[in-house]
Amino acid sequence: MKIPMSCPDIVESDRAGVRSVIETDLLSIGPKIEAFEQEIGRYIGVPYAVGVSSGTSGLHLAVIAAGVGEGDIVLTTPFSFISSANCVLYERGIPVFVDVDRKTGNIDPVLLEEAVEILVLGRPAKRVARILPPSLRDLKVDGKKVKAVLPVDAFGQPADMDPIVEVGRKYGLAVIEDACEAIGTEYKGRKAGMLGDVGVFAFYPNKQMTTGEGGMIVTGRADWDALFRSLRNQGRDEFNAWLNHTRLGYNYRLDEMSAALGLSQLKRIEELLAKREQVASWYNAHLAGSDFVEVPYIAKTTTRMSWFVYVVRLNPKFNRDDVMRKLAERDIPSRPYFLPIHLQPFYVERFGYKRGDFPVTEHLGDVSLALPFSSVMTEEQVDYVCGHLKDILLKLAADKLV
Repeated sequence: MKIPMSCPDIVESDRAGVRSVIETDLLSIGPKIEAFEQEIGRYIGVPYAVGVSSGTSGLHLAVIAAGVGEGDIVLTTPFSFISSANCVLYERGIPVFVDVDRKTGNIDPVLLEEAVEILVLGRPAKRVARILPPSLRDLKVDGKKVKAVLPVDAFGQPADMDPIVEVGRKYGLAVIEDACEAIGTEYKGRKAGMLGDVGVFAFYPNKQMTTGEGGMIVTGRADWDALFRSLRNQGRDEFNAWLNHTRLGYNYRLDEMSAALGLSQLKRIEELLAKREQVASWYNAHLAGSDFVEVPYIAKTTTRMSWFVYVVRLNPKFNRDDVMRKLAERDIPSRPYFLPIHLQPFYVERFGYKRGDFPVTEHLGDVSLALPFSSVMTEEQVDYVCGHLKDILLKLAADKLV
């Protein structure tokens, strides 16, 4: 049985929406984008939504809006897709990592508050040095250079946002919510994306809903909304004449065809989320109670889970990469999720990180395994994956390799 790692859920109404754009002469910013933005804003419960070319570009613009510049500090998580840290580097800022909660994989709010307080106050010096990247341990930190916190809603589960937002308000920091993996998820009854100053969604083909490529920024701030619209369109403001540009900007526009697909998918969002929840429940039923596999944990504050990927944690006695190879031999794809950002070659070279710097993140990076997952998976396919996974683990245990 051939099972893809992921697969977008595309139906005829989605294709018809894209064809309707192709049959016009308007392929750049137009009515489909405007409608998509309005519907996303209505769905999330925010007054402003701005379509962009990707989740990464949306995060980049959010960092700019937060006033991050050269040498400024943004506190974020090392257990994420790399763009959540890279977007700080685009503005020559410094991503400062805070370790995560073992159960959820999201940034630990207690450790975050501790790190923010130490950096803002600039003391004690020894603790400031330990929080900074190793290659910057001699840096004298001006508390005014601490600009933002950037929590990530990993795998579709919201970070514990109330204490994070409280820290931001207490110290005057912008709160950028990376909800790229979490469209539709809810934290204490509130939708992800509306929990900080700005939220960002991504619509890559493996996401809960897709535009092919594309993303969306949501905010309650009118001034940031205007800034995002200018920045995504080469720095042009609404009042600018043709080829006049107020500020340095980017080609981060979302095109009409992508917006048309997104608009159609958004109409089906409840169906798409329900189908993914069903697939996750099949996985949970097959794998619950195993001594070898830990199924995903859902926090009490997560009042609705939006399943992006299905990530299990293997018993640490197993070598995750060996398990992946044996699954591949049976034509079952799998992925490590995530490889810690601070141990990526670029971050090691630039900032001097090493194993041991963020032990919880590193543990999760060693044991986490993403299994095939999408809203179009069948129960038969889930049964096939789980049956082979359990067989592989039993044989490894029997061979005394664990």
